[in-house]
Amino acid sequence: MSPIAQNVVYTSLVIAGLVALAAIADFIFGAPFGGQTLFDVMAILGAGLIGFLGFDCIKNAN
Repeated sequence: MSPIAQNVVYTSLVIAGLVALAAIADFIFGAPFGGQTLFDVMAILGAGLIGFLGFDCIKNAN
């Protein structure tokens, strides 16, 4: 895998982690997204899916 592609995958993993942390914080504290439970669950699931795909991509590239 080229270094640019690796950087894109790593960046997507970091962003997915930040989205998951924000959704968990919103689920617990009601901020920053206004405490919408369905949005929190969907964001956590989406971040988990992106995380899984990113780790799988890195694992298969080696």
